Amino acid sequence: MKWVLLWTDLALWLMAAAVVAYAWRVRAQANLRATWRRVLRDPVAASAGVVMALFLLVTLVDSVHLRRALPATDGGDIYDTRTLSVLDVLLERQTGMREVSYSVPLGTHGFNKESVVAPDGQVKRDYPRLQFGGAHLSDPGTQWAGDVAGRVALGLAGGLAIATLLVGLTAAALARHHHGWRHALADLGADRTYYPLRAILLTLAVILLLAGPVIALMPNYHVFGTDRTGNDVLVQALKSVRTAFVIGALSTLATLPLALLLGVLAGYYKGWVDEAIQYLYTTLSSVPNVLLIAACVLMVQVFFDKNPDLFETAVERSDVKMLMLCLILGLTGWAGLCRLVRAETLKLRELDYVQAATAFGVGDLRIMARHIVPNVMHLVLITVVLSFSELILYEAVLTYVGVGVDPVMNSFGSMINLARSEMSRDPVVWWSFAAAFGFMVGLVLAANLFADGVRDAFDPKARSTRPRVFQRWGAVDA
Repeated sequence: MKWVLLWTDLALWLMAAAVVAYAWRVRAQANLRATWRRVLRDPVAASAGVVMALFLLVTLVDSVHLRRALPATDGGDIYDTRTLSVLDVLLERQTGMREVSYSVPLGTHGFNKESVVAPDGQVKRDYPRLQFGGAHLSDPGTQWAGDVAGRVALGLAGGLAIATLLVGLTAAALARHHHGWRHALADLGADRTYYPLRAILLTLAVILLLAGPVIALMPNYHVFGTDRTGNDVLVQALKSVRTAFVIGALSTLATLPLALLLGVLAGYYKGWVDEAIQYLYTTLSSVPNVLLIAACVLMVQVFFDKNPDLFETAVERSDVKMLMLCLILGLTGWAGLCRLVRAETLKLRELDYVQAATAFGVGDLRIMARHIVPNVMHLVLITVVLSFSELILYEAVLTYVGVGVDPVMNSFGSMINLARSEMSRDPVVWWSFAAAFGFMVGLVLAANLFADGVRDAFDPKARSTRPRVFQRWGAVDA
């Protein structure tokens, strides 16, 4: 076995390390700790954070890659040309359950009629049995409903048992501060805890009750059906989560250097510096983004086609192309954040403590680093969280028009693009589009709800004007 480190793997794990370092810094600063507590005490934001954390877990599991060793020869170790992730290894059975073509969710027969040999030896047109989906059933017509119902019930029981265990462990952890586990359980049910633990546990319970039946059905059925080439749609949707996270996170981070640097310089120096930077981002904003990104992506594609020897495997080539797409999205999308940083810097430079630092002869770079940048970071954080979901949708649009990620890489955009022709069939092949749409909406909705909580906590003006959907009473310290 040979471990393989892709460029996006390195970027994602460095980003995860940066999040851990930031969390450590939050623990050491009372003001940041209080602000993030406001985020976590919002039931909607906390529940959305749980969903985001689960998607992130899938992304990290899919970001550890390896190549398996082949039987040794006299020439030394030889490795498989396929680069697999840990998620691929976990889903190896589902990946190997490849059918001939389309099949409906939980189906036992193909979607298209073929010439099959009947028991009496005659050839007729009929829907063929799937090679893997429902292959354990001797008579699908009579056994399918009972088998599916039994597996769903088993999955629901397993999910409910784990959810009950989580509730019990949470009540036991709260028992010390709530006068025993019975009072802790009552306070948990009445939502009288410092953090919205009831909302978090309900979110986890719903996820477990959905995931339990899926896990129980996966070994013997295609839960979301198969696509035109017979590949499992659920596997494609799970593999697309990493692509969405890479595009959303790395593209957003790629906008920060230019947006922060130019925004602070424009707002602090004003004059010709401000005019030049305004001219630059106004010109950039006037060019249609799709055309600009398409031109850059096509130039990168031409370079890759002319230099095929730069990459050992197709996965490495696709990975570098996706990284370049993130950089292109970052270099073409910094104008909006730059405007916000410039406007905030214009206000900050007129405040008393900045004027006092200037009067005492403090250098411009030190003033910007110590007094300006830290006080615009709340805008940067809010914009980063909000831009994450926008870029996920943007990737789907770009892939749909043919200038997104590499076609061999799973993504929600490629799934929707392939489903375009399927939706015009009669009967309609709807499950590929539905799976991509459902997963993408779940990720984007969770990101948006979490972003609303971050904006409410870090921007007091927004918090005072936004209506509160949930109001929690009688919270006690847990």
